[in-house]
Order: sequence, then structure tokens, then C-alpha cells
Amino acid sequence: MCTHSYTLHTKINILFIINPISGGRGKLRIPDFIDKFLDKEKFSPNFVFSEYVGHAGELADEAATKNFDVIVAAGGDGTINEVASQVLKHKKILGILPLGSGNGLARFLNISKNLRYALSIINNFNVDEIDTAEFNNKCFFNLAGMGFDAHLSAVFSKDKKRGLSGYVKLGFKEVFNYKAQTYLLNIDGVEYNRKAFAISIANSSQYGNDVYIAPNASVKDGLLDVCIIKPFPILKLPVLGYVMLRGKAETSDMIEIIKGKDIKIIRETAGAVHVDGEPLQMGAEIEANIHPLSLKVIVP
Repeated sequence: MCTHSYTLHTKINILFIINPISGGRGKLRIPDFIDKFLDKEKFSPNFVFSEYVGHAGELADEAATKNFDVIVAAGGDGTINEVASQVLKHKKILGILPLGSGNGLARFLNISKNLRYALSIINNFNVDEIDTAEFNNKCFFNLAGMGFDAHLSAVFSKDKKRGLSGYVKLGFKEVFNYKAQTYLLNIDGVEYNRKAFAISIANSSQYGNDVYIAPNASVKDGLLDVCIIKPFPILKLPVLGYVMLRGKAETSDMIEIIKGKDIKIIRETAGAVHVDGEPLQMGAEIEANIHPLSLKVIVP
């Protein structure tokens, strides 16, 4: 990655926005930990906890108008989405402390889940620019999609048990009842008619937990990967899982990947989608597009 190292003359105002429930663990001692390992000669730190869905975005919006140059999302992909959307709008710099259960974007950017290593990345202050994308005008940075994974996100959001094991258990329960849908896609002017179990629009390569839906996707290539998971007999579910964990999705006959910049999708009905793992409801018509190298982010 092409990065910029900044020479610092004055201390940088940095705000850590901490999601206390991401990844299912308590976070109340994190400010003390950050305070211990952050380079105080470079940074003047502040800390705030988000309290509800959407709050991290509100806090980031407020901070961007109050002289904070760097805003750090301490949470999972959903927290990063809220914070990064405002960082993008205000042209500030994003930092990431991966505290979620999946951490798809952080894994792609090689930002360690080990908090001390993640803070050393912030201390080094290498800033790079990455692509961002929109899904019906809603920003996303890692993945957005529809079909089974969106349905599962919607059901999971109502479940009180966060974390990977709860997600996997719920997935096994829901997969038996889910029916594939027909989608009409237009990717850079070319039309495709596909029956699909799920469709993911990928800016980076993975859902999280090293489950790769688009192994060749990159946040630096100015393209989105449209990943179509074809309908499959339930007995082949372990094969699909194996393919994704091995990072071999592009070689599988169960998955079709088409790269593009401007994507339009018409599905059978309005319903669930997910944007960076967070469930939303959207209409039957979806548009996705890419904004190359539009977000400044601290990377290794």
C-alpha cells in the first residue's frame, strides 16, 4: 500500500469512539489501556462510549466539527461503518481498533485484533487512502448484500447472544427454511439474470473471521466484486464453508464473481439487506457504486 507518514509539529487531537457491546465483551477498561500505550507526544486523546445503534455516527459527526483530526472506531464493522461515514463526509482521518466478532475490514487492512499492536499502528501514523462504496446512498466500506446473509443479520440483530458461536448456531437453524430468489443485475451496462441464495457486493475480501467471499477484492482497485452464491443442496453447505475459509471462492462452481463499478439489482420483493453486517430494510431496487481512494485511514 502507498502510505503517507506525517511529520508532526503539534499534538493531534484524537477521539476514540468505543462500542461497549461489539464482540460481546465489556470494554470499560479500554480507555485506561489506550492511555497507557498511546504515544502522548503525538496525540492528545479523548474517549467516548456509544450507547445505541447510530450513536457512534452522531459522536463522530460532532467530533469532526470540533477540531478532532483523527477519529478512531473501536468496535466491529458496524461501528466502523458509522464512524467512517462521518470521517468521509468531513474529510478527516479514520483509525481502527478491531473489537468486533468478525472484523472483516480490519483483517483485510492487516490491523491486528491484539489491542497493543493495533495501537502501535496508530502510533506509527501511516495514512493511506482506500475505496469507499454506496448501497442505495448508504456508505459501506467492507461488504453489503442481500439474500440469506442479510436475512440472517436481521434475525441475529434480535438475538441477545452476540458473538460468533451464536451467529453460527442461528445460521444452521435458518438455512433449512431459506428459499433462493431471482435477481436481475446490471453491472457496468451488462445484464445478468440469476437465481441466488445470496448476493454480496464486496469492497474488501471477507465477511470477517477469515471467511473469504471475494478473495481477489481490494479496497485499492476502484472496483466492487459482485459475489453471487448459487442455490445449492443443503448437503453441500460444508463444501461452501470450506471454500470460503480456504479463500477459494473464485474457483468454486457454487459462486460467481463479477467485477464492476456501477451495479443495479432488481429483486423479487423489498426486504432485508445488510450494510457492513448491520441489518436494514430496503426496496426491491438496489444501486451500488464505488468511490475510488476517497477515505483516509491509518494502516500498518
